[in-house]
Amino acid sequence: MKNIFLGLVVIVTISACDSKKKPSADEISGVLDSVKIEEPSISEDVISDIIQQIPSPLEISTLLKESDTKYDKSYLNDPEKISDYNSNYKKALALGVYGTDLGYTNIYEQNQDALFYLNSIKSLADDLSIGQFFDIGTIKRLATNSKNLDSLLLITTKNFNNINNYLQEQKRSNLSILLLSGGWLEALYIVSRVSEKNPDNEQLKETIAEQKIIMDNVVLLMSFYVESDPNIKQLSGKFAKLQEEFNKIEIKTVYREPTYEVVDGMLVVKDNSTSEIIMNDENIESIRNQVYAIRENIIN
Repeated sequence: MKNIFLGLVVIVTISACDSKKKPSADEISGVLDSVKIEEPSISEDVISDIIQQIPSPLEISTLLKESDTKYDKSYLNDPEKISDYNSNYKKALALGVYGTDLGYTNIYEQNQDALFYLNSIKSLADDLSIGQFFDIGTIKRLATNSKNLDSLLLITTKNFNNINNYLQEQKRSNLSILLLSGGWLEALYIVSRVSEKNPDNEQLKETIAEQKIIMDNVVLLMSFYVESDPNIKQLSGKFAKLQEEFNKIEIKTVYREPTYEVVDGMLVVKDNSTSEIIMNDENIESIRNQVYAIRENIIN
């Protein structure tokens, strides 16, 4: 790994000398992206278990609509910016971001905007050689009708699972982490923006605070790759600062005995435990500021 790093320094230095200027962040990212990544030995079950705990962007978007907040296109990343994403690292993050944005447009029945995001998603997926997992015709039909939300959620989840399995087989599972991280952060960004505009909405603040558990899972996933992927190492440092702010929030679980119910002739266990979130407005504001900074870095 040390030799690879030294090689990168030489390449970047030569480029800088030739152009008489310092290399841009995109140029450095492109060089890092070209390095062959050594895959860490991680059980697929471990990664899958963590991924399953992370809420779908569609689920978070549904929460926003249920809180009676209006659609605001300015929250979303411009679908025309795909030409700015010139490395697999940037493309994978952007694909996650656009996936969340698509879910947001769908919830609010903004069909024309949804089509723009679908086109960007298809383009990025093709560039990453995972376009075969996107049946754009089916997704387009579901995405332009909010009544098909359950079906869209199902196909989106199934798609990600298939993509994750494929990328692991191809020794490119680092891209799965980027897809996931980009999508989750975009969802948190949108919730944060809405919360900032609606300071009296306690439910939105609690939704942000509840992401503490997810934050820990995302950082854990990244930790598997920090030694083998320079891009993820850099991104992980930014997420670690966000995690520090989340750590100032305390979530206590109040255990209550489960009860049993018969639903459609089947015995179902009902979990009656509840969570108590200890936080203040300063905690939420600090988290929002970190989210805004990371998101700005991801999309630009």
